[in-house]
Amino acid sequence: MSGFKTVMLLSALTALFMALGYTLGGSGGALIAWLVAAGMNLFTFWNADRIVLSMHNAREVDAQSAPEFHGLVRDLAQRAGLPMPRVYLIDEPHPNAFATGRDPDHAAVAATTGLLSMLSREEVAGVMAHELAHVKNRDTLIMTMVATIAGAISMLANFGLFFRGGNQENGHGNIAATLLAVIVAPFAAMIVQMAISRTREYGADAAGAQISGNPRALASALAKISGKAELIPNPVAERNPAAAQLYIVPVHVSELFSTHPATEKRIAALEAMVGTGGAPLSALSPVRPSSVAARQRKSSALDPLRRD
Repeated sequence: MSGFKTVMLLSALTALFMALGYTLGGSGGALIAWLVAAGMNLFTFWNADRIVLSMHNAREVDAQSAPEFHGLVRDLAQRAGLPMPRVYLIDEPHPNAFATGRDPDHAAVAATTGLLSMLSREEVAGVMAHELAHVKNRDTLIMTMVATIAGAISMLANFGLFFRGGNQENGHGNIAATLLAVIVAPFAAMIVQMAISRTREYGADAAGAQISGNPRALASALAKISGKAELIPNPVAERNPAAAQLYIVPVHVSELFSTHPATEKRIAALEAMVGTGGAPLSALSPVRPSSVAARQRKSSALDPLRRD
């Protein structure tokens, strides 16, 4: 998706936010909504990674605390020509991963312990290569900003349902118009969110397969985690549905309303790439925890990727 189209879609979200503000509070409400949207975008630009990581209670790991996982991300980042991102683990059984940060120099990638325990090393590499592709394509800031504005629209719509203030200017203060606005606005925001996210997922799959050199491993990972992601609760997504677009697979939604393409279609696209990718995963430099680090790690902090 071109940068121009993404800017236009983000502008559409902001305009939708202002229109909802106008419906609920007239011209003053529209101005307040614009100021809130501008403030949110500015705040998100500088704090996107902190917002998302704190939301998930993610803990940062390094070469000592998680040598296999950290080393794998390091090698993939080198292959992608990216600066080394910060690496995080989330202590949740739900299998998923995401990337965040305003640009490649301030990026972070995270995976749940559930994902690491479910997948093979090659499959984890495919997933993390997908997340690094989002970083390389500069998707991370856009996705976080979209999730923030879409969440704000839903919140404002809920506010309107409770208070039904309406726009008293020019006789537009009727309850029916207000109810229509607060119902239509979140739905329209969801459509824009899907338009931005779906194309970016296909692009990250393709770029991730090239980074890891193993499209089939990413396809296998998607097949494994997509079913489990529907069965294992994700507390963060349940509290904030707008965050679902950050993950590599969708969470508890039908294909029609998903921010992601159907997993089957993504797998088919990856299978079509087999034989056309980059160097095989075996070309990655081996990642082995040092004996010293292995002795220092306590049982509660064992690297989930290590296969004894």
